[in-house]
Amino acid sequence: MARQIDFTRGKLTKQLILFSLPLVMGELLQNLYNSVDAMVVGNFVGDTALAAVSVCETLSNLLVGFFNGMSVGVIIMVSRAFGRKQEEQLRRGIRVTFTFSAILGVVLSILGIFCTEFLIQLSEVPENTYAEAVTYLRIYLAGLMFTVVYNISAGILRATGDSTTPVLTLLFTCCINIVLDIFLVVVFQLGVAGVSIATVIAQFISVSIMYRIISRKNGVGCFSVREVVQYGKEPILELLNLGIPSGLQNSLITFSNLFIWRYINQFDYVATAGIGIAQRLDKFISMPCKAFGTTVTTCVSQNIGAKNYERARVGVRSCLILSVSMIAVLEVLVLTFNRQCVSLFNDNPEVIEIGMAMVRTILPLYILFALREILYGILRGHGYTKVTTVLSIVGMVGIRQLFLAISMAIEPVITNIYWCYPVVWGSTMLLIYVYYRIVRHRPNWEAEAEPA
Repeated sequence: MARQIDFTRGKLTKQLILFSLPLVMGELLQNLYNSVDAMVVGNFVGDTALAAVSVCETLSNLLVGFFNGMSVGVIIMVSRAFGRKQEEQLRRGIRVTFTFSAILGVVLSILGIFCTEFLIQLSEVPENTYAEAVTYLRIYLAGLMFTVVYNISAGILRATGDSTTPVLTLLFTCCINIVLDIFLVVVFQLGVAGVSIATVIAQFISVSIMYRIISRKNGVGCFSVREVVQYGKEPILELLNLGIPSGLQNSLITFSNLFIWRYINQFDYVATAGIGIAQRLDKFISMPCKAFGTTVTTCVSQNIGAKNYERARVGVRSCLILSVSMIAVLEVLVLTFNRQCVSLFNDNPEVIEIGMAMVRTILPLYILFALREILYGILRGHGYTKVTTVLSIVGMVGIRQLFLAISMAIEPVITNIYWCYPVVWGSTMLLIYVYYRIVRHRPNWEAEAEPA
């Protein structure tokens, strides 16, 4: 059984590293699902298939992102029960949360299947990639329920200090996904349908594993509709209160990305493929930032539950130093091997040049992203999710769209797409920082929920 990390006692810096490394690996493996899809279709199907998968990744993240954000609510809620050592409340919260996520996952999966063409049309996909995009996205969204339940399950385990089990599960299922991708595309020639089927099968296996692990740790099955009906009101309301702001934040930011694709699609499929590759590399580079943001949330939440406020502050400082250090190392490596990284996905020289140009533009400014994620983590750990979400939407959605509308009206060049990323990282970070400076001096700063 994987080791549980209790941030309320022990050597804090060592705990932060041990907790964060599996999170980084988990992000890496989760990103590999779609990245392997892109590698396989980019090398064995064609440029239009790569463009279709690139567009669909943003579209599928519209729904997946909501439950990834909801898992933040799970982490806060379960971490506090764990920090207070309330065993029965902890077990009941886990059962209710798991069951609730499974039910909503099924609903979202059904909605996703019926809304596939509408989502594709939102991003104005070029005609030559439309059919492949619809095929890929519809199959992918059919398995959305498994993605939803896995992410909530991972949030449950991380909240109790176990960040290793989710990454080991992902490692196993990612290997299955890679094998199935090659088998279904190269051997059976199923094209984009093959890679999406492989992803759904792998996600189903990951949920099956997580269910067994959480049930064993909980001492009883973690799916119980009866318990949701009898005892679910309070934990579900708490989950929704803490998780919906983060879920909406993720979804609306992803929705904003659809409109970025409307600008990208003004160029040809080569630009679409090149930017799609750069976005994938962006996800890999951002992994340590997101991991330490989640670690800050868990550390702060556990210590607030235990009323160890000074220990929470020490954890924040340590996470900030670790996050900035790791991003600096990654920047050097990726900039040094820029061409090799981009060419993993496609061998078209034009596609490679566009991908390299975007990576070179955004990478030196990644410290803005790292600072933003730490600030998110601090505020989420203290339960301040509502205003943080509003400010994030203003920056990531409003300022991004304003920047693109103005810059593309002045001169419609592809470099405007590159620059919109660091512009919104910096502006959002400043908005969140100002809010943080305001609320940290409030008397209820160390309270367990944001005031209404």
